[in-house]
Amino acid sequence: MVAEVKERDEVPDSWAAMPAMQRSDSIPGTGDSECPAEYLWPRWYAAYTAPRHEKYVSQQMDGRRIHSFLPLYRSVRRWKDRRIQLELPLFPGYVFVHMALRDRLQVLQLPGVVQLVSFSGKPAALPDAEIEALRNGLAGNFCAEPHPYLTVGRRVRVRTGSVAGLEGILLRRKQKFRVVLSIQLIQRSVAIEVDEADIEPVP
Repeated sequence: MVAEVKERDEVPDSWAAMPAMQRSDSIPGTGDSECPAEYLWPRWYAAYTAPRHEKYVSQQMDGRRIHSFLPLYRSVRRWKDRRIQLELPLFPGYVFVHMALRDRLQVLQLPGVVQLVSFSGKPAALPDAEIEALRNGLAGNFCAEPHPYLTVGRRVRVRTGSVAGLEGILLRRKQKFRVVLSIQLIQRSVAIEVDEADIEPVP
């Protein structure tokens, strides 16, 4: 028998009580008139969380109507005389958030959020196509699971289906084909099962 349970979200008192500004980034807040144009347009960013706080942070974002995305996958674990089905984060330690940078403090002030993943001291936006392809794939019940970070191999593109346009590295496992999507910014990969007829090589 497989029992489906959800991972319990516990928040240490030290995180809940920590002043928000201790968890913020180094970019000063500015008014709209002073913001560069790129600060005004919503993009996808990766929020780095405290360990095992992904679901808690996602729940807070939902409660505050902050557009976020926490990719999950199902994993069956054995426990004594039964099997338990868990929903676990595909990218442990990260929650994706869609926002304009001018609104970043709404995210940084949430307990459990450590920082926005940045490059050269500035929050770095993720490619919209990668996030949307991942969202569509999970919504379409594609089989997905974490995979060791991979950047070298035969690159292919998915031609049809809910993840059409997705590019990644092709792997073959027994009689199944997988496309490994690697998100360079956070150095993480995820493997999605596809049909051989739905892929084509990337020139």
